[in-house]
Amino acid sequence: MKNCRALVIGGSAGSLEVLLRVFPDLREDLPFPIIIVVHRKQGTDFLLADLISKKTKLEVKEAEEKEKIVVGTVYLAPSDYHLLIERDGSFSLDYSEKVNYSRPSIDVTFQSAAEVYQEDLVCLLLSGSNADGVNGLITVNSYGGQTAVQDPESAQVEYMPAQAIARTEVARILKIEEMATYINALA
Repeated sequence: MKNCRALVIGGSAGSLEVLLRVFPDLREDLPFPIIIVVHRKQGTDFLLADLISKKTKLEVKEAEEKEKIVVGTVYLAPSDYHLLIERDGSFSLDYSEKVNYSRPSIDVTFQSAAEVYQEDLVCLLLSGSNADGVNGLITVNSYGGQTAVQDPESAQVEYMPAQAIARTEVARILKIEEMATYINALA
């Protein structure tokens, strides 16, 4: 990997606990944005941003339509919208069909990020109960990006990372306590 221009983290059931453990140990001078796509109920948007912002000095915000992506910022996919990365370095929100029963879909964001950032993208897939994110990791690999998953043994729900390991090549399998070190080393 030459240069990490963006980190995209996807997760579902059991992933919030992981994020709340990892974010306190992240450097505050990370030279790339972190984009988070988690499956959540509608109307819980402000809670997630508040929870994560209490754990980090990085700016944490909900991604907005046509917003330019800025390094050192943590963006959250809004509930009930797919989050896409555009070639001009901005976000777009999409209300099309659910993918893997999910909107936002991790696959959709991983795939659009792979097309834009190619080999300079890192994607991390966390705990979850469906295979959302697996096809996205396959796309990231095809563009030369770097893929990582939570060690299924450390996941509250192992299905999502286990499916990724079974169906595609994964560069790194990380225990929760290894994730902050891994992310900080991407800088």
